[in-house]
Amino acid sequence: MSAVASTLRLHLNQRTTTFLAPINVAAIVAVVSILISLVFWRAGSQPGSEGWISGSQSNPGIIYALAGYLIYLGVASVATTFPFALTLGATRRAFVAGTLLWNATMAVYVAVLFAVLLAIELATDHWFVGFYIFDITALGAGDFGRLFALVIPGVLTALTLGGVFGASWVRYGAKGPQLIAAGLVLAIAILLIILIPQAAEILRMLQPWWLVIVAGVVVILAATGTWLLLRRASVR
Repeated sequence: MSAVASTLRLHLNQRTTTFLAPINVAAIVAVVSILISLVFWRAGSQPGSEGWISGSQSNPGIIYALAGYLIYLGVASVATTFPFALTLGATRRAFVAGTLLWNATMAVYVAVLFAVLLAIELATDHWFVGFYIFDITALGAGDFGRLFALVIPGVLTALTLGGVFGASWVRYGAKGPQLIAAGLVLAIAILLIILIPQAAEILRMLQPWWLVIVAGVVVILAATGTWLLLRRASVR
């Protein structure tokens, strides 16, 4: 257990990437969202109108931006930290467990960060001018319970997926991520081919907790893959 905690502390020591970078990404996306809103405002759209609210809440920009960063961070958390952790005495199993614990810590941190920003947005009536940045559908549309239910599994999934790509690079070099990416594309394509005929029915029946289950399965598979890849990886 001490080795797992040591791995967690090793990740947390990277304070800029762990704590400040998500804030910076959120701030940049917020600025871009505001600029886009100003463009529509100048074009004649009125803040507070039904069309304005619907269009603003449909903006998923912050999800795309943060997901990209989190996957990169997941890659880096394994690829750059694994050799150092082993030199400090951590076992491969402890490193994977500690990294997964760090992923969960990050997921809770990002969810709390978004909850605080959402609370400020709601308290100021959407930043005093009707700008929707965190009160969006992709983050639960102002519902704090849905926000946590969406953000925590989403962040955990992105980081863990990044971790398996990082582990594949440590194990096989550049070919590793390429093979995993090709496998994912093939699996998704096969799944779409099978499910497309029932897509409308599936979307009609879709429940939020389904996404949590899918995220849990992906996290388990990715964490297991990370362990299997690092078990025989050489330390460079």
